[in-house]
Amino acid sequence: MLFAQEETAAGGLLMPLIIILMLAAMYFLMIRPQNKRRREMMEKQRQAGPGMSIVTIGGLHGTIIDTDDTTVTIEVSPGVMCVYERGAIARVIDDEIETATVEDEPSAATTEDKPEIEETSTDSSKASKDLKDGTQN
Repeated sequence: MLFAQEETAAGGLLMPLIIILMLAAMYFLMIRPQNKRRREMMEKQRQAGPGMSIVTIGGLHGTIIDTDDTTVTIEVSPGVMCVYERGAIARVIDDEIETATVEDEPSAATTEDKPEIEETSTDSSKASKDLKDGTQN
C-alpha cells in the first residue's frame, strides 16, 4: 500500500514536469526565432535609405528616393513616386545577391552544346495530318 502511494506521487510530479518541458521547447523552437526575425526586419526597415531597392508588403518593387522618420518615398518607375510608411517595407533587395545569381546562370554557349531530342511518336504525326485536313477525331 505504501509502495503504491509513492508511485502515484512520482506520477503526479511527472505530468507538470512534462508540460513545463514542452512549453520551454516551444519557446526555444518557435517564439524566440520569430522574435529574432522580427527584430532583424525592423532593423532593415530603419536602415533603408535612398538608392536602395525594396519590395513592399503589397509586392511593389521600387527604389527609395527620399526618407524621413516614418515614411519613405519610392520611385516605382521613371517619374512615378509613391509615399509609404517604413513598416510597409517587406524586404530590402541586395544588389550583391542579384549579381551573384546572374553570374551563376549558364551561358548560351553551354546550352547550345546539348543535343535536341527528337519526337518519334506516331500519334503526333497523325494528329498533324488531321489538322491539315480540317477534320476532327
